[in-house]
Amino acid sequence: MFDMISPQLVFGQLLIGLINGSFYAMLSMGLAIIFGLMNVVNFAHGAQYMLGAFTAWVLLNYLGVSYWPALIIVPIVVAFFGIMLERLVLKPLQNLDHLYGLLATYAVALIVEGLVRQKYGSTGLPYGSPIPGGVNLGFMFLPYYRLWVVVFSIVTCLGTWLLIEHTKLGAYLRAANERPDIVESFGINVPRMVTLTYGLGVGLAALSGVLAAPVYQVSPSMGSSIMIVIFAVVVIGGMGSIIGAIATGYMLGILEALTKVVYPAGASTVIFVFMILALIIRPNGLFAGTGKS
Repeated sequence: MFDMISPQLVFGQLLIGLINGSFYAMLSMGLAIIFGLMNVVNFAHGAQYMLGAFTAWVLLNYLGVSYWPALIIVPIVVAFFGIMLERLVLKPLQNLDHLYGLLATYAVALIVEGLVRQKYGSTGLPYGSPIPGGVNLGFMFLPYYRLWVVVFSIVTCLGTWLLIEHTKLGAYLRAANERPDIVESFGINVPRMVTLTYGLGVGLAALSGVLAAPVYQVSPSMGSSIMIVIFAVVVIGGMGSIIGAIATGYMLGILEALTKVVYPAGASTVIFVFMILALIIRPNGLFAGTGKS
């Protein structure tokens, strides 16, 4: 069977795995930041990713705003939506069991997805590639935009990790979660920091949505279809571990793609089989305690 596998197929699937892994890493990183710094399981993360893609599509088709400005505008707009959600929905629930926050964000996700579906329908909407063309490597054709997605994702993930783990701001954010009383004694507004943290996580989801718009069709279900994988990535990497979310996202994207080469029927389940095995071996996650917020 392995003799029949062509190099073109393997490298093509590796590219798909890197692209999918880029989105898995960015989305799970945002989810890990929110959980690690706020202890909130943000079930609305997929809807916020979808909103990023739809906002970019609306800006392009109704206002003529191209992809490049949308990379900056959309995360800010959707992050503002996230900040309003945190202030109006999550803040009143902060002293209750974490289950209330999970259920509240899940309800928000259903409402947002339903409203978008009612307005634009269920059919996927195309978003043209801002970087047409590609390069022929001999064994495969590499589209320029796919390469841009992978490079941009890696830079964004590493930059965010450095911001959280190796700057004074990141230290304040982590301290605000563990000892808010001490942080407040330095004159820092902890509730505002918590709100901005949620906005950062939501902004990363929206940024992923803008990146995904030219790769996948923009549809109301694009967030819900990817969220179950994102939660698996976060659980495998270790809840709240940013570096774990990044590394696991890329690893599982490649694992899923290579499984399609040797056993296509198992590609849709291999991530969850891996999750079960990882939890049996390391129940707290493969990167538990490493790069944790």
